[in-house]
Formats: sequence, structure tokens, C-alpha cells
Amino acid sequence: MFKKRFNVSAWIKKSSNKWLMIILATILLAVFFFVMTINNVHTETYEIERFSRAQETIRSPVTMENEQETERKTRETVQAVEDRYDIDQEITDERVAYVNELFDAVNKLDQDIGAGQDNSEDASSPPLSNQEKVQRLKQILSPEITEGISDDLLSQLVEIPENDRNNGKKLFLESLTETMNNGVRTENTQSAITSINQTIKYEALNTDIKNVLTSLTEFAVVENSFFDVDKTANARKEAASSVDPVVIRAGEIIVREEQIITNEIYEKLDLVGVLDKERNLFPGIGLSLLIFLICFIIAHEMNWVAKHHQLDRGKIISIVLISIIILSLMKIVSIYTTQVNQLFYVMPIATGALLIKQLIHERSAIVLSGLYAILGSVIFNNQIPGSLHVEAGIYFFLSQIVAIILLMNVKDRLAIVKAGLGIGITNMIIVVLFIFLSFEKYALSDIFIQTSFAAASAFLSAVLTIGLLPFFETSLGILSDIKLLQLSSPNQPLLKKLLTEAPGTYHHSVMVANLSETACEAIGANGLLARVGAYYHDVGKTVRPHYFIENQLAIKNPHDTITPEESAKIIINHPYDGAEMLSKHRLPEEIIDIAKQHHGTSLLKFFYIKEQGKNPAVTEDQFRYPGPKPQSSESAIISICDSVEAAVRSLKEPTEVKIEEIVTSIINNKMTDGQLDDCPLTLKEINIIQRTICNTLKGIFHSRIQYPMKEAK
Repeated sequence: MFKKRFNVSAWIKKSSNKWLMIILATILLAVFFFVMTINNVHTETYEIERFSRAQETIRSPVTMENEQETERKTRETVQAVEDRYDIDQEITDERVAYVNELFDAVNKLDQDIGAGQDNSEDASSPPLSNQEKVQRLKQILSPEITEGISDDLLSQLVEIPENDRNNGKKLFLESLTETMNNGVRTENTQSAITSINQTIKYEALNTDIKNVLTSLTEFAVVENSFFDVDKTANARKEAASSVDPVVIRAGEIIVREEQIITNEIYEKLDLVGVLDKERNLFPGIGLSLLIFLICFIIAHEMNWVAKHHQLDRGKIISIVLISIIILSLMKIVSIYTTQVNQLFYVMPIATGALLIKQLIHERSAIVLSGLYAILGSVIFNNQIPGSLHVEAGIYFFLSQIVAIILLMNVKDRLAIVKAGLGIGITNMIIVVLFIFLSFEKYALSDIFIQTSFAAASAFLSAVLTIGLLPFFETSLGILSDIKLLQLSSPNQPLLKKLLTEAPGTYHHSVMVANLSETACEAIGANGLLARVGAYYHDVGKTVRPHYFIENQLAIKNPHDTITPEESAKIIINHPYDGAEMLSKHRLPEEIIDIAKQHHGTSLLKFFYIKEQGKNPAVTEDQFRYPGPKPQSSESAIISICDSVEAAVRSLKEPTEVKIEEIVTSIINNKMTDGQLDDCPLTLKEINIIQRTICNTLKGIFHSRIQYPMKEAK
């Protein structure tokens, strides 16, 4: 009971320490992120008075509409729209018809008078006077014509020869039609009359017909164009909608140094917020909220790593350092980046993703890649508050995701170089994609420069990753896949020592490595770590190799000459002798922990029972390993596979049934003995491990054909 309370207390203390490290790291990152990005959202304010001289050139920190100027421009445009008038074609046709009627009536009158004289019996009858002709003419004309035209004008028209009348009629109708079709309003009636008269004046006509036509203009020209309220309103609406908003662009110079601050300039300064200190607090608050969300996600990701993988101080420091390095590089590159040179393409953004995948976990690399892309879109916003550089954010995110995907099957540092080539191709594709999506025209030289930046980004990412990886592995003690692969080489001094001095143990370690890696991969644990850890877990046996049965080839068992207690002491010491040797050779802590923990606090039953036969008062504590018990999934799996491999190898005829029975028995015994209490394995995972080990062993110890021996003659 006391032991259980102690374990709970230790767990609480361990959890508290973990969360304390996570919180401190998150706070540090939050402060750093804020310092790096505050000037991208913060606008400088000035104390300026009207009609004073500007002490420096002030640019607009934001892009926004000048509504007051837009309204003024709209008002001027609307006022410039002319009134719309509707021309009444019926009035035009009516006036033209009156003129035709007048001239046709005069011609008809002349024809009738001439015919009457020819047919008259009394040839001596006097001709009609002008007064009589006018009277007869008025009888056949419309009342509108007779009321509008004086008798004198009719008399003059009757006196003009028919040929001159027809020529005058043609000219007058053409001029009248054109004028009336253009529209005659009340205010321009007189100018329309004058225009027709001017046309008549300079035509080659008889003076008499010119005088008649000039007088007739007063009758023929009337108002036919009337104000149209609807058309005028629509025209003004259309003009108002066509006015572009007056926009103050970010970076636009509002006032130059030594320039007088006029009312108009002062209003612009006030509009863009460079005079309002209180208003300038809001971007900082918005940035704080963004950084809070980003750091919350980072803290959650650290907690996930802690639950599913080992999260130590080195990994937390790595996340902090990588974030600081990436943000610092972004800030440096952003200083030299403009809207023209697009220098953000050269940013080695994939470095962070490559390092985090190697040092922490692939999922963490993906999550942090998205967060770095968001921060990059803020840092590269050309210090325009309220805006994000979307192209930079997309470029950073895709470049990092591709880097994570391409960094697979890591066998050595050359894999990073190969991933760098793929990143370079991807970066160039993204650059070309942006060029094709834009409406701007790019010269071939510009495309070449920008794709060169993208290729340089991939090259720098690979170089920085290769250069920084050993620092994190050595200084912070973080175990990467590349480091594990290096340690798995048979040329490693300790593995050479194991092979030459304890070949049986070496073979046993290789078998345990195969089983452990397969079992770890089945439950999602680190199979490579398990394999390498299994290689080194029994390296302590090289201190006294002949005291272990797998190395006893054609020699007498030395345990037969010593007491069970002495034998137990030698056997029990080998995990700690191995841990000491691994420490001297500066192997990673994870490998050392596996060597210490792979036997946990298990009991040496063989020597315990042997001693118990001689001394019934003996206690188990004298024959148990001092521990600690396996703390990680990999260490626990190696512990199981170590016992299973030794037990199955001792079988004379290992059948499938016997293999399943012995694997089940060993796992159950370890669970009953509490050897798996401190590791994070679940019952479901233990069942998967059991099936995986059984299937692997069945493949190793399959039945073989007995070849007949040739009888000697």
C-alpha cells in the first residue's frame, strides 16, 4: 500500500516537472515571437500640430479609403453630369409637316390659278391680286399655319417664283430637321433660330426667298426637347458609381520632411492613425491573441509528445532553439525583402521541419510547419499593419510539408541532401505557380532570379540541417534516426567487442533486435531505437562472457564451481556493467536506459531455487535485479523479447504451440511480477506485441527437411 502511494506521488511530481518545463518554454517562445513581430503590426505615432513643419517624412502605415475625399470627388462628378432631355419626335414631324404644307399649298395655288386662266372663257378677266391669293391660300391652310404666319409673309411667299421656292424649301427643311433632331429647349430656342438663319444667309439663294425663309424660321422652330427627370437621375447615379474610391496606400508618402502640415494633410495623418496613440494599442492586442493561440498549440503538441514519446529537457530546448533560429532567419531576410525583389523565396524555411522530424516527431514537424508559415506571413508583410503576406505563408508551408514527406528511409546524412533536391524542385514549382496565377507580366530574367532564390532556399535548408543536427544530438543529447543508424553499424567499438569476446551474446542480441523492432513497429513505437538498444543491451556481459551460457562453447560451466549467490551477483551486475561501459563511450541516454532497465527487478529463479534448496531462509531480494523497471515502450518490449528469445532457443523442438505457450507464459509472468507497471504499454498493445512476437518466431523456427545421411561403407 505504501509502495502504491509512493508511485502516485512520484507520478504527480514527474507530471508537474513536465508541465513546468512546457509552460516555461511556451512563455519564452511567446515573448520571442512578440518581439520579432511587433514592429510588423505596430504603427509609430507622432505629435504634430497644424501648419507646423514636418520633422521627417511620414508614410501611411495602412491601406484605407479616404471617405471624405471620395465623397467630394463623387459630388463633383455628379454635379458635372448634364441634365438629360427627351426630344419629342412628334413635334419635329409636325413642324416639318407644316412647312411642307405651306409650300405645297402655295404651289397648288399657282397651279390652280394658271389652269383657271387657261380654261377661262373671258380672257379679259383681271388676274388675282396678292391679297386675293393670300385669302385663297388661308382657306386651304391649317389654322395653326395661318395663325402663326402673317399675311405679309404669305404674300411675299406667293410672289416668289416656284423654282426659287422649291430650292428654298429643300434647304430650309434640311436645316430645320437637323436642328429639331438635335433638340430645341426653351433656353436655346433663339440660338436654334439663329443657327438656321446663318445657314440660309450663306446659301446661294434669291434674296427674296432668303428673307421669307428667315421670317419663316420664327414659326417653324419651337421647343421639342423637355427635361427628363428619370434619365437625369439615372445618369447621375451611374456617374456616382463610376467614381473610384480615393485610397491611401500603405507606404504612400503623406507628408515630406520640412513640408507644411496643412488641414488636408493633418486630416490624412489622423485618418491613417499616426496621431492616435490609443488606437495604436489594438494591433498589439491582436498580435498577442495570435501568439497566444500559436503557443497554446505548441504546448499541446509538447504534451502529446510527452504522452506518446519521451519528452525530455533536451527535446523541449530543441523546439525552443529551432523556433528561435527559424524566426531570427525570417526577420533577417525580411529586412532586405521588398515588394520588388521577393527575397523571401531564399528563406531556408525547410530547416525547421527537417530538424524537428529528425529530433522530435513527424507530427510535431507538421504542426510547427503550419505555425512557422503563419508567423512568416506576418513577418514578411512589409511592415503593413493589418495585412498578411499570403504568398510567403503558402510558400513556407508547402516547402516544409514537402520536406517532411521527402525525408524518408533515413540511412545517413545523404538522405537530407536527397530531400533537399526534392525541396528545391518543389520551391521552384511554387514560384512558377505564383507567377502564372498573377496578372503581372514578368521578364524571363525575373523568373530566373526568383526560381534561383527558391533553389538556394532548398540548398541552404539541407546545409543548415546537416550542420545543426550534430549540435542538437551532442549538446542536448537527443537521439535522431541518423545517430541510431550510425550506432547500429557493426564497426562500432562496443559491437566489435561484443562480437569478438561474446559471440553467443552478439547473436542473441541480433535476434532480440529483430523481434523488438517488429513488435515496436506493430504498436507504433520507435522500432529503430528498439533495434539499436537491443544491440547494446547485453554489452555488459563482455566483462565476464563465459559466465553466460550462450558463450559457453566446449567449456565447463563456471557456475558449477561457485555458490548460487555468487553466480547471481555476476549475472545481476551485467546490466549495470553495460550501462557503465555505454556511459564511458558516450552513447545516448536512451540506449543506456535500455541496458539498465531490460531486466527490471525480475527474479533469477534458477539460482534462487538452487540456493533455496540449500538455505530455505533465503529471500527473493538477494536474487532480484535492483532495477529500475522498464520506463519506455521500447525498453519494455526489449525486456520481453530478451526473455522470449532465450527461452525459445532453449527448446529442443520448438513447435508453434510451444512457442505460443512460452511467449504467453513469459508475458503473463512479467505482468504478474509487476515488471511492466512503469511503462506506458496498454493491454491492447501487449496483446499485439504477443501476436507479433509469436508470428516472428514461427517464421524463424520453422520446420526443416531432414536430409538423409550417406551410410559409410
